[in-house]
Amino acid sequence: MFNLQAPFQPSGDQPQAIDALVKHLRNGHKFQTLKGVTGSGKTFTMANIIAQLNRPVLVLSHNKTLAAQLYSEFKTFFPDNAVAYFISYYDFYQPEAYIPQRDIYIEKDAAVNEEIDRLRLAATSYLVTRRDVIIIASVSCIFGLGSADDYKKMLVPLKIGDEIPRNKLLARFIDMQYDRNDAEFVRGKFRVRGDCVDLYPSNEEVAVRIEFWGDEIEQISLIHPVSAETVKKVGEYVVYPAKHFVLPEERIETAIVRIETELADRLKYFKDRGMLLEAQRLQARTKYDLELIQEIGYCPGIENYALAMSNRQPGDTPETLFNFFPDDYLLFIDESHATLPQIHAMFNGDHARKRNLVEHGFRLPSALDNRPLRFEEWENKIRQAVFVSATPGDYEKNLSEERYIDQVIRPTGLLDPAVEIAPASKQIPHLLLQIKERIAMGDRVLVAAFTKRLAEDIASYLQKQNIRARWLHSELDAFERVELLQGLRAGAFDVLVGVNLLREGLDLPEVSLVAILDADKEGFLRSETSLMQTIGRSARNINAKVILYADKVTKSMQRAIDETERQRKKQQEYNEAHGITPETIKKNIMKGIEENRNADTAADTADGSAGELFITAELIGDMEKDMLLAAEALEFERAAHLRDKIEVMKQNIGKHADNRLFAFAKKQRRKRRN
Repeated sequence: MFNLQAPFQPSGDQPQAIDALVKHLRNGHKFQTLKGVTGSGKTFTMANIIAQLNRPVLVLSHNKTLAAQLYSEFKTFFPDNAVAYFISYYDFYQPEAYIPQRDIYIEKDAAVNEEIDRLRLAATSYLVTRRDVIIIASVSCIFGLGSADDYKKMLVPLKIGDEIPRNKLLARFIDMQYDRNDAEFVRGKFRVRGDCVDLYPSNEEVAVRIEFWGDEIEQISLIHPVSAETVKKVGEYVVYPAKHFVLPEERIETAIVRIETELADRLKYFKDRGMLLEAQRLQARTKYDLELIQEIGYCPGIENYALAMSNRQPGDTPETLFNFFPDDYLLFIDESHATLPQIHAMFNGDHARKRNLVEHGFRLPSALDNRPLRFEEWENKIRQAVFVSATPGDYEKNLSEERYIDQVIRPTGLLDPAVEIAPASKQIPHLLLQIKERIAMGDRVLVAAFTKRLAEDIASYLQKQNIRARWLHSELDAFERVELLQGLRAGAFDVLVGVNLLREGLDLPEVSLVAILDADKEGFLRSETSLMQTIGRSARNINAKVILYADKVTKSMQRAIDETERQRKKQQEYNEAHGITPETIKKNIMKGIEENRNADTAADTADGSAGELFITAELIGDMEKDMLLAAEALEFERAAHLRDKIEVMKQNIGKHADNRLFAFAKKQRRKRRN
């Protein structure tokens, strides 16, 4: 079922690890651990296990950047299978909250990334139609997603020759949360022109055209969403819901009755206690939401009514992505030492915030059941799991016991990097010299800073020293992070400064130097595990070196140095015994989720020059940012020069550009700056 394609075979410790893990999984053991050092090929080991077991797979990652890298790698290993990407679709997210001490209500504010939303919907559509599926997900997959059974019931299969009244089909589309818009044809909409219905599915990059002869479907075609040119004619097609929260019409009525009953009980509770303000605000909000649900089947924040919508009882386990998987699925928890604590922490923070909303009349008590899985509920969802990490924690060790597999030897023969300690008091001047030395060798550099602000300041300082540097931290969206990492690999710049995103799993063989600033500040970012993970970022290059900037050697530093030296010695002995000469990993720069955004951008263009215009608009956005920075630095001549260039470029674009495209590009830049 899974067709693994790779130009190499398992080597080093990989064959023994694959055989042992496959044996444990086939014997029905629930938990096992793969302890693989950085650069030992853990992803390829996972791919071989998937190919041998032939079961649907969920790979759980703790951050979007690593998830995107895994998505790219698995797409390369399994080009003929369904590899999907499921992460939080928010570019920006401010959750609804209330601070009673200051009587401040914070309304929910979010910017949804439509392309990631499409990828999420594509993931669930794969799961309900096929078994050769690999989903790469962040821990957002433990949040409520709507009923998998309701989602499956809402599917609309179409086939040439089927008889269905056109208006009945349109009503089905509306029930599935598609909107009719005959003027603007975008994802999640449909339009009608006589006996021809065009639908742009929320999970696809192409639209579908259904042509009728009376009540009979005469032809089904996949079309380009902009030009409407036929891409392919098909005999049948399945339309999936536009959103994950969908309900059959009869269930909506039942849910409304249940919400109204809960509202009446809660209003009585508030009034009996003289809490009239709370009663009034709850009644106004809930009535408004119910009117929207009755009219269009949906309202902003509908997830807060998930308990009634899914017909669950208070305290019942919410339905999540896990409910879309068949019973025999296999779970890989990548970088488990970081992913498991995230899963542990999700429920308590969410519950505390929502409890304030419920107690002060902003939400019904059932909103508390719009929540992530508790850790024990998540454990119950697991049939079989493999923990994967270079630094597994006690939880993994205790559960795996004898099923604790070491993968220490790298197939490439590369040694762990040499570790050097330098004074923190003079770290920036020393770092600058080291960077120039590495750039002269043609290598790249990673710098681990302690805060976001420090990362930005260091990148700015290096740029002023004529060093091509960029910063990377959590304020960049998933696409931008991937593009930055690929730019580093491709040589678009030489130094990347980050905080916590430069740790687990990032595959950057061009990086030969990792500099860890303030390494002696004991804590989460400078713990033994964090240091080991950051040190490992240079373990794919033969010239690997790590500099720990510190005025004293902490216990965490010493343990990380000792473990690095132990692994280095073990690899060296293996190389000598097998006559292996280490070489820097040569790895192509793989395309991943950014291809989806590029394809989406292309779909919004009307002619061949639009791609160039989009790039021009992006460039203008960058120049405007530079202009503002120059003005803040009192460099008024440079700011004026940039202003004049921007005006000329805008005039040129206006002569032959699609204004909608330019506005879209500007909007994207503005979102990123904000």
